[in-house]
Amino acid sequence: MNSANDVNGERDVNQEHKAKMVRINEAADRKLAKATIEKGLVIVHTGAGKGKSTAAFGMAIRALGQGMKVGIVQFIKGAIPTGEAAFFAKLDLPVEMHTLGEGFTWKTQDRERDIATAEKGWQKAVELMRDPSFDMVILDELNIATKYDYVSITRVIEELKQKRQMLHVVLTGRNASPELIEIADLVSEMKVIKHPYGHGVKPQRGVEF
Repeated sequence: MNSANDVNGERDVNQEHKAKMVRINEAADRKLAKATIEKGLVIVHTGAGKGKSTAAFGMAIRALGQGMKVGIVQFIKGAIPTGEAAFFAKLDLPVEMHTLGEGFTWKTQDRERDIATAEKGWQKAVELMRDPSFDMVILDELNIATKYDYVSITRVIEELKQKRQMLHVVLTGRNASPELIEIADLVSEMKVIKHPYGHGVKPQRGVEF
């Protein structure tokens, strides 16, 4: 049986925990009360770690669950079929996905071809961003295209600055430019702690593609 001291000690711990949670809740409520601006966000997922595109597709699912229409343009990717493309193709959802890449630049080894392919992707991206029926547009791996200057970062920034007030735009890919980070509302950096490639594990279905 617990002694009286044990019972009293547990009661004290519970009371301290409750008091702490009350303080945290009050602080959170004060911060939330000050957040009165409603706007479409420019969101950047960057960094060397895995999960940038995965996080973006998670946001797409969340938006779709809220009855929003989502547009997706994939730069660079396209050399192999992906689970996300197959998933959206199976469902009758307000999502439009365009996979317009041909693989990473070290695979194509043809800069002019890569530029032409990226330009097609960018034109589609602009079309979706200017279409008032879309609530969220995801530009997957665009950061790679701007890093190699397949798409001018100046053009990207200018288009983002002119986007509709309530349009959310999500850009993914490592090496996000300083200019993009500067104008973004939300920037998350994925950091590598451990990766199966480092242990000789090949890309796994449902995890990498």
